[in-house]
Amino acid sequence: MHITIINDCSDENVVGRQLARVATLTDASVGFIGLGAYGDMAAAGNLIDALDAHEGTRGAVLVNVAPRHGGGKKWSNGTPFCYFWHNHTLVIATFGGHTLSLVKKLDLVERVSLIDVHAVVDKMAREHLLDEKMAERVNTTQFRSFDFVPRVASYILRENEPPATQVTLDEVVDMPSVVWWVDNFGNVKTSLLPDEAGFEAGKTIIVNDEKLLCYTRLADVPDGERAVIIGSSGVGAQRFLEIVVQGKRACDAFGLSIGSEVVIG
Repeated sequence: MHITIINDCSDENVVGRQLARVATLTDASVGFIGLGAYGDMAAAGNLIDALDAHEGTRGAVLVNVAPRHGGGKKWSNGTPFCYFWHNHTLVIATFGGHTLSLVKKLDLVERVSLIDVHAVVDKMAREHLLDEKMAERVNTTQFRSFDFVPRVASYILRENEPPATQVTLDEVVDMPSVVWWVDNFGNVKTSLLPDEAGFEAGKTIIVNDEKLLCYTRLADVPDGERAVIIGSSGVGAQRFLEIVVQGKRACDAFGLSIGSEVVIG
């Protein structure tokens, strides 16, 4: 069993602690995708890619992108969590912002189970899975990725059901047409699917007021040419478009970064 963590707390200290806690509680191999300050749009795309990598096998993806400033202050202890299953892969994620917007766009699930930290902790305490001191600590922790999420993941993976409220993804905001990731080569991953952009190999489309030729693969793009391709990111047959410059950094050539708007036509 494998578990992927996607988290905006990603310095060496917190990465090491989260990896150790999740592995200890679940006896699984664990990977980590650190988002730093990239935020919920980056989380949305990385969640889709993690689900694609897991291929529906038994395991989990744990996503926590939850600022405590601004809109995050409307919750008593941060953005609430929810969970759902993608085949046999459990997903626990913060229910706020754009984190689940691509799950909604790709129609992976219709509804999720919204959970309350206190209700879950109280149930685990009643079942003698947490003692009184630990229950108090988890209920008040400021590091939920370390104290709460691994425990509830272990609880659910052991076929227990936490108290939850079913909500539809109608409550999740739609994903705008944006950049959600820039890879280490400078290729720009967008939230657009081929059909939305009128993509067709050999066709020219206008992206952010620039004419770009469409290629199916990066390998087909001539050296130095600016182009749009069908990227590797996505799940199943649904793959996102990427903006590239063969042999160069497209992010610099186009002035794009995570969150930048992508306009077609």
